[in-house]
Order: sequence, then C-alpha cells, then structure tokens
Amino acid sequence: MLLPPPDTSAGQVAPGVHRLGDDVVNFYLVDHPDGLVLIDAGLPGHLSQLRDHLARSGRSLGDIRAVLLTHGHPDHTGLAGPLHRAGAEIWVHRQDAPILADGPRTAMRHAKPERSMLPYLLRRPAALGTPLHLARNGGFSAPPVPGVRTFDADQRWEEVPGRPQAVVLPGHTPGSTAYLLPDRGILFTGDALVTHDGLTGHVGPTLVCRGFTHDSTAAMAALDRLDALNATVLLPGHGQPFTGSPYAAAQQARQAGLR
Repeated sequence: MLLPPPDTSAGQVAPGVHRLGDDVVNFYLVDHPDGLVLIDAGLPGHLSQLRDHLARSGRSLGDIRAVLLTHGHPDHTGLAGPLHRAGAEIWVHRQDAPILADGPRTAMRHAKPERSMLPYLLRRPAALGTPLHLARNGGFSAPPVPGVRTFDADQRWEEVPGRPQAVVLPGHTPGSTAYLLPDRGILFTGDALVTHDGLTGHVGPTLVCRGFTHDSTAAMAALDRLDALNATVLLPGHGQPFTGSPYAAAQQARQAGLR
C-alpha cells in the first residue's frame, strides 16, 4: 500500500527517518542515537534544504557520519561532494564509483540506458519535466567526488549508526544497492524499485523504465532478492513510501513488467 504524501513540514516518513528532496527525487536522513546517516544525496539544489533541516535541531553537515548511495546517478549523488568535505564517509558499490570519480556527465557512459528517452517523451511529453528538473537543480554540473569508499557485495556496517545492511540489486545501474535497517524494518530501495516512474508516469511499485535503466533483465531478476527480506516500510528513490513486505512490492513490480 502506498502511503499518502508525507508532511513535508516535518518530513518524517518512519520513526527517526526524514524524507528530503522534492516531488521528483527522494533522499533520506536517518536520525539514530549513535549519529546521523544519509541514504542518497539528492541534487545540488537540495543543499539549502538539508542545511535548514539540520539547523532546526541544532546540527550541521558535519554531524552526518555516513552517506550510503544506492547508485551513482546524479539525482542521487548531488550533495556527496559537500558532505564528503564536511567529514562524512561516502559509500557506493564499486561498480558505480567511477561515476562519482569522473563526474555526473559520465553517468550515461558508465551505465548506458537500454533505450533512448525520445520514444518516452514523444508518447508522454510531460515526462520532459523530469530531466529538466534535474538540470535546473544542478544534476549534471556537480564536480567529481574522489575518495569515496566502496564495497563489492552484501555487507553490514557495524560502525555506521543503525548497522545498515547493503543488499546489492544490479540492473538499474551495475552497482544499484538497497539498504536495510533490520532493527526498524525499513528498506531503502533507491531506484532498484520505485513507486513512481517520471518517464512513463506509472504509480505503484515498479522498475524504472528502460529509458533510465542500464539492464532491465538484470533489474527484474534482482527483484528475487527482495522476496526474503524482512521489512514493513519501503522507501524508494522516486515516489511515495510503500507499506507492506518487500515480497508484495516486488510482486507488483513484476506484474507491472518492463516498460
């Protein structure tokens, strides 16, 4: 079940988890007793929003200990540079690290989509709003981010607040990864599973269409990895939160099919 749009004045979508971003892009701040963690890093244009949100509780960028990136696309990595300079460790799967090292303009080279966006835009001209929104918010002009930390497979970080668990779900990009907070039953799916596709307009659990996905067959196969995960709230990179099991969300995504 999709939750209603979050109260953006508060931004809390689960206990201790605040949604940031806008109507197009989500990223999340996890407030844990051991420290702050950011899941994804939005767009460069979201910097003032993040600073204002932190300031309301007397904190700053330097209080964020780690940033866990679900993948390397520029709408999810835009604040990685400022946060890295403020002292946060930036984590991303090794397969997507070259996008950060070379800059967002290389994303299509390192993770080329299966299809051109043009057929989607011709079929649904309103979809042009998505790439325009990314461009207006600096999505394609952020500088490279060297020195990020990488991983190759599923793992759990004992040293990161909340002890998040990485679940690798390749397909949308080669290094797409979800992050599970087992103690809270929360799964951050990034773009491996979303509840709104900006190109097709589809609402509900789905894969991102081929116009933004590197390998849709692998992305569909990766849904099998969600079936056994224990969570009750799924927080995607695009769209509203989903309440229910990862299995239920994956089943809906399978039924929606590849677009």
